[in-house]
Amino acid sequence: MRRAPGLSVRLKLTLSYAAFLMLAGVLLLAAVWAFLLRYVPDRALLGPTVTTVDGVFPIRSVLLRVFAPKAALVLAFLLVFGLAGGWILAGRILAPLTRITNATRLASTGSLSQRIRLPGRKDEFRELADAFDTMLAQLEAHVAVQQRFAANASHELRTPLAVSKALLDVARADPGHDTREVIDRLHTVNTRAIELTEALLLLSRADQRSFTREHVDLSLLAEEAVETLLPLAEKHDVTIETSGDVTPVAGSPALLLQMTTNLVQNAIVHNLPEQGILRINTGTRSGTAALTVENTGEKLAAELVSTLTEPFKRGTERLRTDQANVGLGLAIVDTIARAHDGTLTLAPRPSGGMSVTVELPAGEGRRSQASAAALRSSTERSR
Repeated sequence: MRRAPGLSVRLKLTLSYAAFLMLAGVLLLAAVWAFLLRYVPDRALLGPTVTTVDGVFPIRSVLLRVFAPKAALVLAFLLVFGLAGGWILAGRILAPLTRITNATRLASTGSLSQRIRLPGRKDEFRELADAFDTMLAQLEAHVAVQQRFAANASHELRTPLAVSKALLDVARADPGHDTREVIDRLHTVNTRAIELTEALLLLSRADQRSFTREHVDLSLLAEEAVETLLPLAEKHDVTIETSGDVTPVAGSPALLLQMTTNLVQNAIVHNLPEQGILRINTGTRSGTAALTVENTGEKLAAELVSTLTEPFKRGTERLRTDQANVGLGLAIVDTIARAHDGTLTLAPRPSGGMSVTVELPAGEGRRSQASAAALRSSTERSR
């Protein structure tokens, strides 16, 4: 935004210092003159050796003629000294602000690796510089994540489009080929592309926090997710056990349901080939609402688990060949949790599988006693 030109802050401070010094000088000289008026007589009688009119010497008049030029010289000196000293002092005081301004200009050009690193003791400028350095570090990390995410998303979206083009080229080259097979494969590819696009839109919506917060019970969302994914659990021979109590939070019901569904689906798909177990627990403690999902499965390395929240990080060691996966399940869960001021914790289980815990700020909510009692009694669902 363009602004009209004006005085610099350094010049304003210089003029302020000089004006204050001049005011102090004027007050000091006025105090001296008031002292002289109080204790020096107006006139004095002189002896016969001094020749004056009527033998009277005008002390104050002579003193004023001597004092006024000297006072003017003192004020002139204070003005010059105030301007020069104020300019130097203002420059030294504003030097950290100049460094912050230069770093801001570099950051505006895209150079986010620059840091101010202001030396000296902690003061207002040091706090501002440290806060700016922290902001640059977070912004640099965020930009890096977004660039990596954009590259991965482009690659993931390009794959189904390339497959569709190849199928269409084959069908065009061989008009007599059975089109039903091509249509079925195109349907599968397009379904995957649609799921990926919807996942990307959901991830963007959660990251921007563009949702209305309502009172939600995580235990009810867990029940709904289990009911929805029960056929999938039966297909994969996974037994689901739920336990817990009323777990109220404040947030988006749709996003929190998506988060819970992703956790349950992920735990079902990445489980043992036969007789797998999935445990879901909800509850509150110390003002925190927690949703924990544990599943059996192969033993996982801690290094692998720590990377599973990155977008498109599938953990190929755990992928089931019969299950499509866009690699955004845990990334969406992590984003939704952070959008609700919560945290996501992943930990490998010693016996195999993984334990995932989402912690959110606890809210207030109610539900029927029958529903609460149903959830407190651990239910077991199997195929």
